Amino acid sequence: MKNRRLVIAGTGSGVGKTTLTIGLISALKKKGYIVQGFKCGPDYIDPTYHTAVTGRPGRNLDSWMLNQEMVKEIVNRGSEGADISIIEGVMGFYDGHNPMNNNGSTAEISIITESPVVLVVNCASMARSSAAIVKGFQEFLKETNIVGVIANQVGGEGHFQIVKTAIEQECRIPVLGYLKMDQDLSIPERHLGLIPSIERGELSPFFDRLGNMVLETIDVDTLFKLSKAAPIKIKESQFKRREKQEVRIAVARDAAFNFYYQENLDMLEASGAELVEFSLLKGEIIPESVDGLYIGGGFPEEFAAELAEQSEVKKSIRAVIENGLPTLAECGGFMYLTESIETTDEKSYEMVGIIPGKVKMQTRLAALGYREITAIEGNYLLAKNLKAKGHEFHYSTFVPKTEIPYAYYSKGMQGLKKEGYMKGNLIAGYTHFHFGSCPGMVGNWIKKCKEYRINS
Repeated sequence: MKNRRLVIAGTGSGVGKTTLTIGLISALKKKGYIVQGFKCGPDYIDPTYHTAVTGRPGRNLDSWMLNQEMVKEIVNRGSEGADISIIEGVMGFYDGHNPMNNNGSTAEISIITESPVVLVVNCASMARSSAAIVKGFQEFLKETNIVGVIANQVGGEGHFQIVKTAIEQECRIPVLGYLKMDQDLSIPERHLGLIPSIERGELSPFFDRLGNMVLETIDVDTLFKLSKAAPIKIKESQFKRREKQEVRIAVARDAAFNFYYQENLDMLEASGAELVEFSLLKGEIIPESVDGLYIGGGFPEEFAAELAEQSEVKKSIRAVIENGLPTLAECGGFMYLTESIETTDEKSYEMVGIIPGKVKMQTRLAALGYREITAIEGNYLLAKNLKAKGHEFHYSTFVPKTEIPYAYYSKGMQGLKKEGYMKGNLIAGYTHFHFGSCPGMVGNWIKKCKEYRINS
């Protein structure tokens, strides 16, 4: 364990954390370092960039969904074999679940993991004022360890020197470099269609160019020196791997379905599951001799026509679920199991049809935010009064055909509601669960898979 890690935190929106983080990772790789990427918060998209740049699974750190021990262990496990870990912040440094405290914020992650912080400041149209911003972030919470600054959106070398002089005099920390406002640093395919591009390696030239830009104007060597951190100590591992793989769980994974927290998959494997990936888009029917099925989120609406054409795939999925295969379908997976998806151009595409009702896409966001989940009676994943946490983010609404059996109670900023769909051994809904928030649900799923294997 090299014990080098660095939080890249922003002062707010528009500071370009993701672009800069990717550039820093690329630059560090050009220096010959092995880099591990982490993302604060529940976002699935940015870790895919980290994966593409580093060649290592990107991982999420979320201090609202997860307790401190789990956060620490994810950092420890993910950092194994890496020379340095780069932790990309979420929103502004102190922004989290609640404006009254730091819970769920990048600042809290930096404190839990005892990680040095480099603050990214949007310096457009500013000079000495940039020092006031940095000073405010330093003084706001003394426990944080802000060790350096990167100036973004500067007009050029002259502007940078003014900003650098002000910050270093008033804040007593180094300004490591800058990125100019006129550089073309927009990330291609930022939203829909992102994953296929990354998996085909089409963004490699962009990553390379971004790394070169960073090396030209940012002191990466000093940044590496500032990343030295204390070892992280954990009490007991949540990922102790069983010697024997007792069940096989099929995992749908392709361009349409790829939103999985890496720790969810790791915890299933540690609990005795062999994970067997297959592609719904490529026309692959569910693998033989599996005891469970996991269909994560993604962008099924973007591939609705292709998914609709795969009649044999839909037939195989419908058959195993009707036969009682323990199945968890989250967000995009839930959408896929309904009767149809209606896109924003009002075209309808037939899906699996196991859940009575249809999904309608809309141009406005339908739901966004953290969720606390408790079971409705019969939910085997959350048996014995287990409580889990997760996240919702979708532009679609579900229109049930009839009264449906709900899967769980979901509590968010708008209050408590019944959500999802549950019938037999199928549990589906819009919530993306983080198994790290409730390790017991993994054991419950494995137990149900064993029962299925015995009885089938």
